[in-house]
Amino acid sequence: MLRDVLGKTFRFLGYTVQYGCIAHCAFEYLGGIVVCSGPSMEPTIQNSDIVFSENLSRHFYCIRKGDIVIVKSPNDPKSNICKRVIGLEGDKVCTSNPSDFLKSHSYVPKGHVWLEGDNLRNSTDSRCYGPVPYGLIRGRICLKLWPLNDFGFLRASPNGHRFLDD
Repeated sequence: MLRDVLGKTFRFLGYTVQYGCIAHCAFEYLGGIVVCSGPSMEPTIQNSDIVFSENLSRHFYCIRKGDIVIVKSPNDPKSNICKRVIGLEGDKVCTSNPSDFLKSHSYVPKGHVWLEGDNLRNSTDSRCYGPVPYGLIRGRICLKLWPLNDFGFLRASPNGHRFLDD
């Protein structure tokens, strides 16, 4: 009887570890569901919207300008932020706020990206903390799941004029 109980316990633990490893790999490498909070990405992503974030792009260095990414916060490594990629390494970006009279520009250093929220007046982003290391990117948002009336791929940036091509 003890042998049966131990056998069932070890089988249960084995399956738990096995399925835990599969779940970890799926969430780490494939993607997952994310609930967004805060006003920085409005109107594209509203507070409490649910999105799907895929993680393969970051592993294969396929992040492009205009993508919306989930990133470990440079200010608080325990939290994630959601921002749009405005510039990749070597790109010239506008580092000033939209309300600034004089515009300042800078180049994104190697191994970094420049991130901004779509709601420029209410976003803490690269304009505050500078370029973000590529290694902090956790995934790329590719699909809005909730609310259902907004289900589908995300729209283009309302701040497309901030993308510089020189």
